[in-house]
Amino acid sequence: MSMKWLSLLQLVQLTCYFNSGSCGKVLVWPVEFSHWMNMKTILDELVTRGHEVTVLESSASTLIDPNKPLALKFETFPISLTKDEYQNVIKILVETWILVVKDYFWIHLSTMQRLFDQLSDMSIKLCSEAVSNKKLMTKLQESRFDVVLADAVGPCGELLAEILKVPLVYSLYFSPGYLVEKRSGRLSFPPSYVPVMLSELSDHMTFMERVKNMIYVLYFDYWFQMYNEKKWSHFYSE
Repeated sequence: MSMKWLSLLQLVQLTCYFNSGSCGKVLVWPVEFSHWMNMKTILDELVTRGHEVTVLESSASTLIDPNKPLALKFETFPISLTKDEYQNVIKILVETWILVVKDYFWIHLSTMQRLFDQLSDMSIKLCSEAVSNKKLMTKLQESRFDVVLADAVGPCGELLAEILKVPLVYSLYFSPGYLVEKRSGRLSFPPSYVPVMLSELSDHMTFMERVKNMIYVLYFDYWFQMYNEKKWSHFYSE
């Protein structure tokens, strides 16, 4: 065989190797609204590169836009919550989040805490009904996914990865007080330079603003909880 044909054969073999190795099956545990917009940018790029992406969504979710063609696959599972019940909790949380409350900051945070407690209970219910759905879990196990991609503020992705015995990758938009970034990502946020999320402080703080920011840091680190950790720990143990 001539060197020309030998080189061509090697090129074909390399092409097949890289094509088979570059494409995988991705299972996604998303979060609604702006977090979904952030993650969808990543998912669209994965599809463009030839990966097979399957998004898990509950029957109460509104991720699918009926007016746009779907490049992603969606696996819908039933839950006992209605769309209205699910969306109302999130809608109130989002509306409360974006309110500018400068004079009553601590009251605002207290209200946010109560709403996150409701969201936590609802998220446990959603996760429980997903992983206890034998038909769904059997289908996911038979699909042999290569990785689970989850939004770090929406618990359950790590449990799915554990059950399916596949690696877990986190995506993250942002979280109140950077709680998730600190605990899941182990990222550093020096209070003298980085203003706490929701504090309305800039990255150019006076001395008193830095003191104020430090108080916020202590509040979020030791008081504010995005999710009821005791309930989630007990649920995951089960």
